[in-house]
Amino acid sequence: MQIRVYYEDTDAGGIVYHANYIKYCERARSEHFFSQGIMPGEGDKSGFVVRKMNADFLATASLGDLLGVTTHILTLKNTSVVLRQEVWRKETKVFGMDITLVYVEAGRPKRIPERFKTLFETF
Repeated sequence: MQIRVYYEDTDAGGIVYHANYIKYCERARSEHFFSQGIMPGEGDKSGFVVRKMNADFLATASLGDLLGVTTHILTLKNTSVVLRQEVWRKETKVFGMDITLVYVEAGRPKRIPERFKTLFETF
């Protein structure tokens, strides 16, 4: 997925604010679901929640940059999935994170529905 850096994404120095890299990754995951006509959850009381995140801020991106977000599955278990997501500016990796998502229903971990497992396998 490609994302353009807008003024609202930057700090006073024109550099992307650190929390926005996490937002970009979230958008890429959500867009993957939407592009297949699937909502990321099933109703109001189910969906994926972040359990753990390990982030590396490697370089900076600036106003006007065109960034690419890549997502790769590391592990897929019954109730959780671990993804590696990276944000690139051309050939420079500016951000990377490993994120663990858990599927929950009414606040409790549940088995990931097969349609979601199949979708994750297409990353």
